[in-house]
Amino acid sequence: MTRDNVLPLLTARGLGLRLDGRWLFRNLDFSLLPHEFLALTGPSGVGKSSLLSCLAGTKEATEGEVVRNFPKDKGIGIVFQDLLLTDGASVLTNTLCGRLNRYGFARTLWGFPEQDRADAFNALQELGIANLAHKWAAETSRGEQQRVAIARALLQEPALFLADEPVASLDSARADAALSMFQREARKHGRPVLAALHETRQVGQFADRELKLSANCPEDWTLQSVSRHEI
Repeated sequence: MTRDNVLPLLTARGLGLRLDGRWLFRNLDFSLLPHEFLALTGPSGVGKSSLLSCLAGTKEATEGEVVRNFPKDKGIGIVFQDLLLTDGASVLTNTLCGRLNRYGFARTLWGFPEQDRADAFNALQELGIANLAHKWAAETSRGEQQRVAIARALLQEPALFLADEPVASLDSARADAALSMFQREARKHGRPVLAALHETRQVGQFADRELKLSANCPEDWTLQSVSRHEI
């Protein structure tokens, strides 16, 4: 991937976060470029979720800044660990919420346009849960809910994606299918992905670069290219 003269969509400059009397990370500098998949790795408790929250703007960093270089109406497609689904709504309705940024409340009061419903169904179908479209979200398993959250983020067609262990509850084949969809969004549509991943194989197969946080020293993070293994 050529990095020269490519304008990043998101940049962290000197980013640091201190929680409960300790630094999780400090002096963090990196950019997220169009068309790339950046894997976020490191042991549990090192601050991956907190970093994603800082980048998304839901948590304030202790030091440094996050620069977002994309139109506000495009926004960020987020898949966080708590998923934030509406239990009393159907799987299809939860997925369609990814399109809410396009319409006012009154426009969707009587339902979404047919094309949006078709797009949502297609996303669910590709993720293998189209048969659950009319089930309440509360009636589905954790892995199924994780795929609903992914479908919702994809349907948003945002400027970029932030995903916190988005496939942690999926088996290998379903995880690969979901990550392939994110990778396609980056490659084909220029919507880059920053995803926290645990499996080394997934990092090698899908990521272009790896940002690894350290449990030993908050400033001892690394950012390096990945020799991807295509299958």
